Formats: sequence, C-alpha cells, structure tokens
Amino acid sequence: MIRPRAGVSWSGGKDSLAAVAATRDQLDLVCALTMFDESGGRSRSHGLRPELVAAQADRLGLRLVTARCSWSTYNDAFTDALRHLAQDGITHVVFGDLVYPEHREWAEARCAEAGVTAVEPLFGISTSTLFDRFVASGTRALMVTVREPWLDGTWLGRPLSADMKEIFAARGIDPCGERGEYHTAVVDSPLFSRPVAVTPGERVRRGECVALDLILDAAIPDAARD
Repeated sequence: MIRPRAGVSWSGGKDSLAAVAATRDQLDLVCALTMFDESGGRSRSHGLRPELVAAQADRLGLRLVTARCSWSTYNDAFTDALRHLAQDGITHVVFGDLVYPEHREWAEARCAEAGVTAVEPLFGISTSTLFDRFVASGTRALMVTVREPWLDGTWLGRPLSADMKEIFAARGIDPCGERGEYHTAVVDSPLFSRPVAVTPGERVRRGECVALDLILDAAIPDAARD
C-alpha cells in the first residue's frame, strides 16, 4: 500500500512529536515545516534556535522546511509554505492541535487554500490521556516556557514526568498546557536516531511568560555524532 506523502507542522514541542508518532505508520512523513521570525533567529511558536529545530528534524529523518514571517503575515506566509510543499508532491500535513476547534479550523483553512489535506490525529483526545501516553513513550521534553502564576522560572529546563501531573491538577494547569501554561522542546525520543544535546542559556521574561534559551551543545559538533 502506498502511503500519502506528508509533512508535519513542527513546533519542536511534545504535541508535534506526538502527532508524528500517531501518523508515521499511515503516512510517508518526509519533511517538517517550521515558521521563524523575520530574522530567522527564533521559531515563531516556541522561540527555539534554528540549529536546534534542524537537529530535531535530522533525528527524525525529516527534511526541514522553514519560512519567515511577522505575526501579522503569519497566515499568508504559512499558506505560501504549504503551497511549496504541495508543489513537492506533499498531499497531507500533520498538526498537533488538541482541544480548540478554532485551531483545527485554522489549519484546515490554510491547507484547503494550498490544496493539501490537514491531518489532526490528536484532536479530541483527553489531554490527561495524552500526557500519560507522552510520558510513558520515553520521550524527553524540556520545559522552555512557563506562564505565571501557574508556574515560575524554577520549572524551566525540567523534563516532563509523571509526577508533575498531580502538581498540575492542584494548580489548575491543563496536563498538556493547553491554556499556554507551558511549552516544551523535545530533545530525545524513541523516534529520534540519537538525542539532541543542549545547554541551558539565558532566561528571558516576556510579560507573564519566562522562557529558557536552549543552545545546541557545541562541545561535540553535531556532524561528529554520526
């Protein structure tokens, strides 16, 4: 059976990884699409460095496709990027949306404009169930952004773990951070060819959010890990 040729909308976080895991047997995943700011220095969704995102895609065996935009031009830039994927024979694009219908509708609208099919394998599944599945999978995802007052900067750099779920519940935090309580960056997974080694950098405050800069470990050049 020929599997449809597909890409994934890649944030670098746990939900994108879970979406890849959920579809890799049904689709021929060949590339990861990540949107960056106008300078190309940070990913739009999670503020990750381009070399870190490239390392994640490399570990998954995916070609990284990037585009730059401001928040005001995001919709058009994303649709244009999807059109380029379609020209490369991509027919399906995977998204990691979980809860909000407007997020799914946005993805479906952009894909329809570009002539590809949006795939939402996680949508509608309980975030409690998804959190448990993710932790049990053996994937290592570090917290790179936290939002006060739910969480403070002491949580940055921590890997998601089963014991966090009870703390989240006591603080009114969605298990998967669906109200923006936290974001993650995946640094290891059974789907990775090898881990991504990172060093914690500076912490930056943006309003209620505190973000941790993850720097690709330069102690061992990435090419030398092969």
